[in-house]
Amino acid sequence: MATLDRIAHVVAERHSGRICVTASVDAMHFLAPAGRGENLIYKASINKAWRSSMEIGVKVLAEDAHTMDRTHILSAYFTFVALGENDKPTSVPEVSPKTKIQKRRYKEAELRRKYRLQIAEEKKKLRLEDAD
Repeated sequence: MATLDRIAHVVAERHSGRICVTASVDAMHFLAPAGRGENLIYKASINKAWRSSMEIGVKVLAEDAHTMDRTHILSAYFTFVALGENDKPTSVPEVSPKTKIQKRRYKEAELRRKYRLQIAEEKKKLRLEDAD
């Protein structure tokens, strides 16, 4: 997980041109195990940017060193926030998806964000009820 976070961190900072911090790990899906002797290939991309936050998707493939066959073994989604003066959130450039895959990732990122915000609101309500 630390390796994935570091890779996603590089993508976030390259996109924003700012220091970024991990705000959340939305999901980490283990799809298959890596086999002995397989090489791991990491792919990461920015899926969407909002005002100061960005979703970075990371995909891990296991590649057989002899056959060069690749198996998708893991997907994860990280949210980063860009920091400006006084370590306060600052704006980031928009993402303009061009390819069919980028457009799909862009739409899916918005769905994940809506879900995260909905869950956060539900948790807030429960904490307020607990305080009574």
